[in-house]
Amino acid sequence: MFSNARTSQILLALASQPGERLTVREIMAVLQDRAFALLIVLLGLPNCLPMPPPIPLVCGLLLALVAVQIVFGREAPWLPRQLMNRSMARTDVERAVGRAVPVFRRLERISRPRMTFLDTPIAMRLMGAVILILSVGLLFAPPFVGQIPLGLAVCLVGLGLVERDGFVVVGGLLIGSIGLTLSLGFVYAIFTGIDTLI
Repeated sequence: MFSNARTSQILLALASQPGERLTVREIMAVLQDRAFALLIVLLGLPNCLPMPPPIPLVCGLLLALVAVQIVFGREAPWLPRQLMNRSMARTDVERAVGRAVPVFRRLERISRPRMTFLDTPIAMRLMGAVILILSVGLLFAPPFVGQIPLGLAVCLVGLGLVERDGFVVVGGLLIGSIGLTLSLGFVYAIFTGIDTLI
């Protein structure tokens, strides 16, 4: 159904699913054979907007689970049954997709297969390790806005993997380095504050 569809088209199809809430199982059914790369995009999307806890934490944990499976070379993502049954409001999905699709469409116009050495099995496993690092950054991101650079980075990496565009992947990694710096600074500030109180 989506074998030749672009990322933006699949996201719009996801946002148009019926019902007030959308389960992870339903999301996976829409993603089909591009589940790994598009799941990365979807887990980054909510973090591109100011979001309250625990959304960055949940997305970070799920992203870490996906990244570990990429590292170990799984062909399709596996998620625990409890997670597959978890849901989020369709209005939240629509809002995130609505913000992301115009950006993705602009990127898709200039995106093409480049630096395709990143599309090899070994490179994919390395990308899994990088995504795992970004997911850890999400776990410790400053509340509400601190996760935005990491969310953008995750989305760009996922989009680059879908479109086989290594240039987009590298752009995502550069933004991710900024997000990781912010997260490390936040963690350092917390530990410094605790040490001062003690």
